Amino acid sequence: MMTQKLATAAILALAATAGTASAERAKFEYWYGLTGDLGAVVAETCNRFNAAQDQYEAVCVGQDGYEKAVQNTIAAFRAGKHPTLLQAFDAGTADLMLSGEFYPVTKLMADTGVTIDWADYFPGIANYYSSSKGEFFSMPWNSSTPVYYWNKDLFAKAGITEAPLTWEGLEAALVKVKESGAACGLAYAPSSWIDLEQFSMVHNIPVASNNNGYDGLDTELLFNTTLHVQHMENMQRWINEGTATLRTPAAGKSSRDSFVEGECAVFFSSIADHNTIHKLTPAFAWDVQMIPTYEGVERHNTVVGGASLWVLSGKTEDEYKAAAAYLAFLATKPEQQFLLENSGYIPVTKSTYEALLAEGFYAKEPYINRDIAMKSLTYTEPGPLTRGIRLGGMIQIRAEWTAEVEAALAGQKPMKEALDTAAARGNEILARFAQTYAGKSFP
Repeated sequence: MMTQKLATAAILALAATAGTASAERAKFEYWYGLTGDLGAVVAETCNRFNAAQDQYEAVCVGQDGYEKAVQNTIAAFRAGKHPTLLQAFDAGTADLMLSGEFYPVTKLMADTGVTIDWADYFPGIANYYSSSKGEFFSMPWNSSTPVYYWNKDLFAKAGITEAPLTWEGLEAALVKVKESGAACGLAYAPSSWIDLEQFSMVHNIPVASNNNGYDGLDTELLFNTTLHVQHMENMQRWINEGTATLRTPAAGKSSRDSFVEGECAVFFSSIADHNTIHKLTPAFAWDVQMIPTYEGVERHNTVVGGASLWVLSGKTEDEYKAAAAYLAFLATKPEQQFLLENSGYIPVTKSTYEALLAEGFYAKEPYINRDIAMKSLTYTEPGPLTRGIRLGGMIQIRAEWTAEVEAALAGQKPMKEALDTAAARGNEILARFAQTYAGKSFP
C-alpha cells in the first residue's frame, strides 16, 4: 500500500515524463455511475486530484446510475468516444473481462512505473476483480457489503437489546416489535444482490453451476433448487402475515425512507448507506448488523459489492499516464479515508483498515460499528462458492429475478414458479453469452 508521500512522488514522476512544453494539462475522461450523495463524493475526488497537482486533469462525468454507465460506455465504444476510465459495478465484471476492451490495471501501473502493493487488498475484494493468476483487471475502489439497519428504540420498546444473527431470531424479534405497537417490522424491498447473491454466499450455496461461473461458460443457474427458494417463500409469508411490509418506490415509499422516518424497525441495504442514514435519522437510535443466516447453517463470508475502476482500450499514452496518476492518488490511505468518511464504504486494503483501527476510527461517531461490514466480508476465507459470481449478462439476470419475485409478491404466481421462470430466462442469457464467446474462458 502506497503512502500519500509515495503516491505524490509517483504522480510527479509521471508528470515529468509527459513530454509537453506547454502548461496545458493532460486530460482524461472518467465516467462514473454513482448518484446523489455518493456521486457527489466521486466528483469531489476528481476535484481533489486536480487540485493536488498541475500536470493532469480528471474530467469526471456522472452517468446517472451504474447500469447506464456500462450501457453508455458500450454505445460510446461504437462511436470511438468512450472514456479512459469507467466506474463499473460488480454485475458488469464478467462482460467487461471477456470484452477484451480494457487495459489491465496491474499492467497499466507497471507500464507507467507506479508501484501499488496488490497483495494488500483484501482477498474477498481482490478475487472479484482479478484473474485466476491474481492479475487485477480493474482497481477496487468503492466497495461495500450488505447489512441490516435496525431501530434500537423500537427494539428496546419490545424488550430486545441485541440484533439477531439468524433469520429465525429476526422473525421472532419483528413479531415482538409489531406487538409492542410499531407500525411496521421489516421494510422489505426485493434485492437480487442481497436476497439472492449475498444470501447464497453466507450460506455457502451456489447461485449457478461451475462454482458460480468461475470454471466455465457452460453455466446454468441453480438458485431455484437451493435454500434460496425457502427463504423467498418466507419473505412472502412475512409480508402476508404482516411481519414485513413491501416498501419500494413503486409501492409508494422506499424501504430506506420507511426506516429513517421511524415507521419500520428494520431494512436491508449496503453499508454504503451508513453515512446517509446518519444524516437522515436524528430522532432515534439505530445500528447495523450482519445479514442473518438460518439456524444450523455455518456462516460464511459475504462478498464485495459496489464498483471498481476499469481502464479502457484505445486511448493515448498521455491519457493512460493521467489515469494511472489518478488511480495512484485514490489508492492512498488519506484518499481511502476521505471516501469512507463521506460514505459508508469499506477500506479495500488491509493496511488502511489496520491503520484506521489503530487510530480509533471505528470508535468515533458517526463511524461506530460501521466495520461490522468488514467482519462480514472477512468472516471466513473465500471458498469456491463464496469468492463471488462470474456470470455474463448478470445485469439482465438480476432484472429477470426482480421482475419474477415482484410478480410473486403481488400474488400473481407462487414464489417457486417465479424463481423457476427467472432461472430459465437467466439460463437463456447465459447460453447467449457462451455462444458469443465460444472457445473462450475466464482468465
